[in-house]
Amino acid sequence: MKNGVKMLDIAQKLGVSVVTVSNALAGREGVSDQMRRKICETADEMGYKPSNTRGMKKMMMPRSGKSVGILTSERFVGPRGTFYWELTAGISNRLSKLNIFTVYECVSAENEDMGTLPNMLIDHKVDAIIVIGQVHRNYIEMLSNIKLPLLFVDFYDSRFDIDSVNSDSYNGAYLLTDYLIRMGHRDIGFFGTLNATSSINDRFLGYMKCLIENGIEYRSDWTIGDREENGTLLTDPVFPDDMPTAFVCNCDENAALVIMALRSKGVRVPEDISVVGYDNYITMGIGIPAVTTVAVDLAKMAEVSVDIMLKKLADPSYTAGRRVISGKLIIKDSVMNVNGGGRDAR
Repeated sequence: MKNGVKMLDIAQKLGVSVVTVSNALAGREGVSDQMRRKICETADEMGYKPSNTRGMKKMMMPRSGKSVGILTSERFVGPRGTFYWELTAGISNRLSKLNIFTVYECVSAENEDMGTLPNMLIDHKVDAIIVIGQVHRNYIEMLSNIKLPLLFVDFYDSRFDIDSVNSDSYNGAYLLTDYLIRMGHRDIGFFGTLNATSSINDRFLGYMKCLIENGIEYRSDWTIGDREENGTLLTDPVFPDDMPTAFVCNCDENAALVIMALRSKGVRVPEDISVVGYDNYITMGIGIPAVTTVAVDLAKMAEVSVDIMLKKLADPSYTAGRRVISGKLIIKDSVMNVNGGGRDAR
């Protein structure tokens, strides 16, 4: 909300769920008259102002089967064909084949920051929620109070006991770093903003573990942020004067960005600096070497996500915990063997 007061604040003050606040303010059933008056009075006292009136009427969607909502933060929504679009499509297609309808919604930065319920929940359009890609902790707290099956995909938060499906970021980054070391590199940097997502943190920890096990000193000036505070990717990264011989990048998209930024400074990849990525998803542009990476098994992630959701829809008490999907090292053309074996020697 523009004045900073959100439904989560009202819920916390009164010790009720966000859904109860939403139902009371929208005039829906399921809230006692006494609680409704109390919530409305508290909202007025706190200066709560709704940003729209979508939730003032109950909009039920006719359907024969169940429906699952898919939420993604707008900072992860890019051109069609990106990693998250592919993952979303994979999950949606599998659910559709099972006669389960999907509703997609992009969470705006303002709504995520303010803890505003997605319209699919306000309008009671879905029976369960899948969140693909990291959302802020305050938004996770709000979602955790929703009495619907909930699943996180490609992220997790250890403070909340919410089922999740993730690629094995920790081991994947370890494999990439170990490959660089086997190719003779000992000055290795990391490209990614720590604490931006659980995946980036896990990849950084895998990178660190490999450095430690090989007796290589970690240099903080070689860990370079890849995004703005609002989560959008940087287009002009700032490199240190004293450069490493290789970078582990938290994803292929950032690896391509790093390569182009280095080329603009006259630095060749892999001849001068080697670069590895993660995902094995995007195709590099003309003149950019194919990036050595870890392939994420998107099909398996979609399969496991749908399997868990089916069990949760059948039995809301079902829990799957944190499921981790292994990846595979894919050797391409972006690493120089400084032992003398040339580019990406097998």
